[in-house]
Amino acid sequence: MQRIFLTLIAFCVTCTCFSQTQKNKYSLVLENASIVNVTTGKITYKRLLAISGDTIKVIADTKKVRQYKADRYIDLANKYVLPGFWDMHVHFRGGDGLIQANKDLLPLFLSYGITTVRECGGDMTPSVMNWSKQITEGTLAGPRIFTSGPKIDGPKSTWAGSLEVETPEQVTKALDSLQKIDADFVKIYESKISREAFLETITQAEKRGMKTSGHMPYTVKLKEAVDRGLDASEHLFYIFKACSAKEDSITNAVIQSEHTAKPIGLFAALPSLYDTYDAKTADRLFKYLGRKRFSIVPTLFISKTLGEIKERDHSTDKLIPYIEPKIQTTYAGRVNSAKRQSNEFTAFSKKYALKANSLIPQMHLRGINIMAGSDCGAYNPYVYPGESLHEEVKLLVATGLTPLQALQSATINGAKFMGVNDFYGSLGKEKSSDLIVLDTNPLNNIQAIDQINMVVSNGRAYSRTELDKLLNSIKH
Repeated sequence: MQRIFLTLIAFCVTCTCFSQTQKNKYSLVLENASIVNVTTGKITYKRLLAISGDTIKVIADTKKVRQYKADRYIDLANKYVLPGFWDMHVHFRGGDGLIQANKDLLPLFLSYGITTVRECGGDMTPSVMNWSKQITEGTLAGPRIFTSGPKIDGPKSTWAGSLEVETPEQVTKALDSLQKIDADFVKIYESKISREAFLETITQAEKRGMKTSGHMPYTVKLKEAVDRGLDASEHLFYIFKACSAKEDSITNAVIQSEHTAKPIGLFAALPSLYDTYDAKTADRLFKYLGRKRFSIVPTLFISKTLGEIKERDHSTDKLIPYIEPKIQTTYAGRVNSAKRQSNEFTAFSKKYALKANSLIPQMHLRGINIMAGSDCGAYNPYVYPGESLHEEVKLLVATGLTPLQALQSATINGAKFMGVNDFYGSLGKEKSSDLIVLDTNPLNNIQAIDQINMVVSNGRAYSRTELDKLLNSIKH
């Protein structure tokens, strides 16, 4: 009887050990990693990350690596690990004829360590939703996608696919449709939308708990929109307008000109806004926006690119071969427009950009949530997916942000805006395994972000060789 009892105990112990071994089997173990904490700026060395699928399950001392059984082990000695990048302003657009061309851009994002994008409105929402599902399921290589679905604008809007609104009832219908497709936020565009419809959209979205962001018609003052519940602004034009000591009178002039033969548009108003910029007004505004936890996507790189089109030849850009010719043809409109501008206006645009960009460190100081976004996509010339986000981060450092602050703009800040920072945007136990591996320390030199050794996206590790193969698959 005793022998039978001891045999049963041994059997149970064996089963328990086997169960524990199976339970603690990981898909991937990274060892000897130097982990960059994007919240504190501290680096912890010789760490081990045990990953199961899309989640980091363990962070421990590398010496304990033998305790963790895994399908794959990767030694990251002398490498730096940080969260995957977020590009908080991209577009997939161009109509049915460009659906495949847009889909082919997805590997470019991964190649540059961008594991999440925020899609800010286009005309191929069903396809974008389908790609997002496939990426989550692991059947398509690409960044995780948060999307606004179609933009909201006024009648005869500039961009195809927009939801056109004039009345409160139309706003209600538009927001109903966005909630039906489970859009992640509401993107408002200013090409044709009226002051009343713009503010009504924010008011109704706020009541539904929907995040709002976008372009703001110059018939509206920024504080009016933020008081209604506007959560973020794309680009710097709209914040810069609110830094004018004459914002009230300039806004009234825009309103009065609206239905005349010569309406005052954004670019026509910029010189007056530049001349009436007031530092005290700006600081009061930034304090207010900080208290409101407002977010801004500056999109510095696209402004720089458009401002230099007259003087730069892009025909030999290294990423041109990876952009479908049909998408390249969409560049012509903005390229020709930029080339038609007078030399005086081109010079002013550069002067304005320097002034607007210089406000970013002050915005950060006052608590405004700065998010890196490229504005890449069809119709935006030479702003290539992936590379443009890296250039954006470098430009943020050039304005006066520290490398850490710039890295935060491309990681944790986007996750905070989307309300998912409990899982995404930083590295930790039970957090997302989306990460990138760099050859050198980005806190010492932001140029290090270009030296990507490996990317882990949605639980799959891509070596540099595998990333290059992905790129070759879309080369034209």
